[in-house]
Amino acid sequence: MSKAIEFVGTAMGDTIGLVIANVDKSVLEKMNFETKYRSIGIIGGRTGAGPHIMAADEAVKATNTEIVSIQLARDTKGGAGHGNLIIFGSDDVSDSRRAVEVALKDLDRTFGDVYGNEAGHIELQYTARASYACNKAFGAPIGKAFGICVGAPAAIGVVMADTAVKSANVEVVGYASPASGTSFSNEVILQICGDSGAVRQAVIAAREIGCELLGTLGSKPKNDRPSYII
Repeated sequence: MSKAIEFVGTAMGDTIGLVIANVDKSVLEKMNFETKYRSIGIIGGRTGAGPHIMAADEAVKATNTEIVSIQLARDTKGGAGHGNLIIFGSDDVSDSRRAVEVALKDLDRTFGDVYGNEAGHIELQYTARASYACNKAFGAPIGKAFGICVGAPAAIGVVMADTAVKSANVEVVGYASPASGTSFSNEVILQICGDSGAVRQAVIAAREIGCELLGTLGSKPKNDRPSYII
């Protein structure tokens, strides 16, 4: 491997972390980034776009980097959801490397509220202070509490969204469905913001109904890591 390209590590979700110290100018031009950086950090995963975006959000808070691109791939290894490609930009390769390291480590936490069985999955994410990754991906107001509720199959996501908003005084930031706002994945993705306690309450309510409904299609939904939204 070239000295200009660095393998940082791997993590849950079939995720790989890489750094390019000095991106070729012709490639960088075709990437169509608004800001051109010498160095980029790369996170790519086949499952769990939500956990990756939230982990990237923490990485941006902890480093001198910018989120220059977030793309959701139609993947999940044949499942109902997304894969992802997230790119950090910085002028110093050490900042790009550190952002990738932070994101890879945080995936162990952000996968804690992904529950699945043979029929599909539900996913919940929460942060008390949204930063630039959540803003880039979902339009989350920077600095406000922010949450995501995902249900797949999408029918479950519709009920989760309705339950979340009815359970607490939150503002709907966005709503994505198979034909709008997703890469034609079989999901509904609700994005909410508001008071920290209200957002957490809404996300927990969505989790309860989501697990119950997904369980009617197969075995009891399980998470592979401890829940962090309590």
